[in-house]
This record gives sequence, structure tokens and C-alpha cells, in this order.
Amino acid sequence: MERAAVFDVDGTLVDTNHLHVVTWWEAFRQAGHDVPMHAVHRAVGLGSSDLIAHLLGEDRDREQDDALSAAHKALYGQYFDRLPALPGAGELLRRLHHDGWTVVLATSASGSELGALRRAIDADDAIADTASSDDVQRGKPAPEPVEHALELAGVPASRAVFVGDTVWDMRAGAKAGVRCLGVLCGGIPRADLEEAGAEAVYADPADLLARLDTSPFA
Repeated sequence: MERAAVFDVDGTLVDTNHLHVVTWWEAFRQAGHDVPMHAVHRAVGLGSSDLIAHLLGEDRDREQDDALSAAHKALYGQYFDRLPALPGAGELLRRLHHDGWTVVLATSASGSELGALRRAIDADDAIADTASSDDVQRGKPAPEPVEHALELAGVPASRAVFVGDTVWDMRAGAKAGVRCLGVLCGGIPRADLEEAGAEAVYADPADLLARLDTSPFA
């Protein structure tokens, strides 16, 4: 029976979280909003509209949302040709593919951003499909991105493991009923990931790969 290995991308497979922090911070600054970088960091992993709502509140001027998202996209896009994969990212995906897992990405990224992330990972031969923000009505922490990834893989939640780096990932995976693994390379503390639903936590993809035989993937 098929098994699915579902992966978040930003902060999990590619070292982009702090780039998102700086470019979101600058987008907010340009629009006249003083949002601390530590607050932005804790919100990374949410889709653009949810991130803006989380940081500025529901009583914000929503007419600014599209301009804020566009500013972030333009600032972040300057890094597309040099996004760094995290240690062991491509090797981990290829090992799981070799072991019979259907590898699916579940990410808020889409379009040219998703293309840049996939180039950084450099493991398209191991990736079966991608559930992007274009494919769902609600992003993480709603379970829809993970549930859509399971649909693409054609497996039930009981036959899947989800790997992510934020509390939003863990909450989404837990709501979808999959086993959740956290990684620390996105900068979120172990205790926060565990509280949000992580069954086990690893330093980064290389650490998970090194301990794969004793992980839930075993």
C-alpha cells in the first residue's frame, strides 16, 4: 500500500525563513507599519493574507493587503536565484522516494516562488506532486494543504507523515490526522513544535536522514 511523505518547504527544506522575516518587515515598514521582526518570524508559515491579518489585526485597512503582499513578493523575489537548500534536503527526499514513499510538497508558495524553491532543493526526480496555495481555500494552520497533499498521493492520513518547521505546520498536520515531525532549522523552539503536535523533532533534514531508521518513517 502506498505511503506519503508530505513536506513543508520554507524553513523545512530551504533556508528561507529569515529572508521572509526581513522582506516582510521591509514591506510593512514601507507601508508605515512598525512590526517587530520577532513577531514576523513567529508568523512565517502562514499564507500572505493570514500573515498580514495575524500581525496587523482584523481592524486593519484591508485595502493595503494586496500592496503589502506585492511588496513582499518583489523584495523576496530578489533572492530567487540563490535560495539555499537546507543540509540533506534533496538527499532525504530521494532516500524516501527510493524507499517507496510518495513525496508531496505542501507549501504556501506558488508560481515563480515555488519554482525557485524546487530548483534549490534539486530533487524533482523524487517529488511526485505539490499542493500549493493555489490549490486550497484556506492555508495552514487549516488542514486543507495537508489533506490536498494526501489526495494527490492517494493515501489515507494513517499512511502519511508530515514534516514541517512551524507551529502552523504541526497544527495543520494534527488536524489532518497525520503523524507530524518537526525540524528546528526554521528557528521555532522544540517545545513549541511539540506542544503544537510534533511527535518527534530533528535539527534539520540531514539529522532526520541520519536517524531515518529510528524515525516514524521506519
